[in-house]
Amino acid sequence: MTEVMIRGFDGVLLRPHDSGYDAGRAVWNAVVDRRPALIAKCASTADVVAALRYGREAGLEIGVRCGGHSFLGLPVVEDGLLIDLSGLSAVRVDPGSRRAWVGGGALLGALDVAAQRYGLATTAGNVSHTGVGGLTLGGGIGWLARLHGLSCDNVASFELVTADGDVLRVSETEHPDLFWGLRGGGGNFGVVTEFEFRLHPVGTRALVADLIYELDDAGTALRGWRDLFADTPRRATPVARVGRRDDDRGGGAGKESRLARPMASIGYVWVGDPDEGRRLLASYSRIGRPVAQQVRELSYLDLQTGDDDVEGHAMRRYCKDHYLRELPDAAIDAFLAWDNDPFRPGARMTLNGGAIADEPDEDSAFSHRDALVEFTTAAGWTNPAEDGPRIAAARRYAAGLEPYASGAYVNTFADQDDSALRRAYSPAKLARLRDLKRAYDPANIFHRTTNIRP
Repeated sequence: MTEVMIRGFDGVLLRPHDSGYDAGRAVWNAVVDRRPALIAKCASTADVVAALRYGREAGLEIGVRCGGHSFLGLPVVEDGLLIDLSGLSAVRVDPGSRRAWVGGGALLGALDVAAQRYGLATTAGNVSHTGVGGLTLGGGIGWLARLHGLSCDNVASFELVTADGDVLRVSETEHPDLFWGLRGGGGNFGVVTEFEFRLHPVGTRALVADLIYELDDAGTALRGWRDLFADTPRRATPVARVGRRDDDRGGGAGKESRLARPMASIGYVWVGDPDEGRRLLASYSRIGRPVAQQVRELSYLDLQTGDDDVEGHAMRRYCKDHYLRELPDAAIDAFLAWDNDPFRPGARMTLNGGAIADEPDEDSAFSHRDALVEFTTAAGWTNPAEDGPRIAAARRYAAGLEPYASGAYVNTFADQDDSALRRAYSPAKLARLRDLKRAYDPANIFHRTTNIRP
């Protein structure tokens, strides 16, 4: 094979016969198995510019990967160029200004660890090996969202490489049109090589409370859980879950099993003083007839890594997601509806509102700030022979909530169809995003994402 040389590129180039190539093309969702012609592991913004220029001149389809947590694995391009940002992973924190400068290939865990040295944090997702870039560009939901807004709401500026290879600093005052689009519009407009985040003093402690119910008693519990929303402090994120849980774990957070029985839980995650968080527990303890109660005090970093194992790499993945503006009894019944299908995945509902809804809807591309709750059902399995029944079961389950849905979160899309963008954005926002795409990427170079066509 002819040696590949990229002018001005100082990173590592991997071709199909090179050591490290298979690891370099692997992503979080093991369903994705594509073979790029070339992987460009960038170590600087200049490397990104050089790789992008090379890909365009060579006529290669281009994908850009941060943490690789996309359900669709879109950045991994068959016979194309994969621009890998994992080398741009530096995180620098200034506790005085409460700012963090984060490389475009950094993982959430690196940001959390660096900020927590000073008792600071910004909204990040719930799995530490997720990429900062993909999460933030799609919105960014996490345990701090009700208190401090989405990840994208906390970005002060971006460093962006455009389709033409220009390097821009994007903020409220510099290229404000791009600043609007990058906060929720995904990776459609360029490659972000650095984020500047605002940080918040959140302390280093957290509390997680769960009350576990038999499925027959869960309807009453979830209605009571819903009735507490109006008085819930922003520091708390209420969560309800349903799924098969091991009997010997008291319905707790055990691994799902076909042999375990379906149960449900209500509870909340509290970021801050655990003693203060426990005061909310009295309201929950009066709801229904729980069979078990689990209350855990833990560090904020432990909270942020608590789902790392169950959401680990090498599993096959599928997800369906809905936003709901209201939570009527019928939607609760659909959430709890359970049949004998052994492949039906678990699900959760999480309260939105708070600081998410404070941000004016027109100020960013992210939509559905008026949603009351987010419903997510996600399946994970290892046997490729189960792909069909696993995906079908998740779709059937989510279809039961569809009549109450107002849209969906762009970062959870696991299907490529024409309805995806209409579920993620209002018609007015979608039109504005297309105008922005025409201005900055008219050739649609950055289409290996939830694509907004120019």
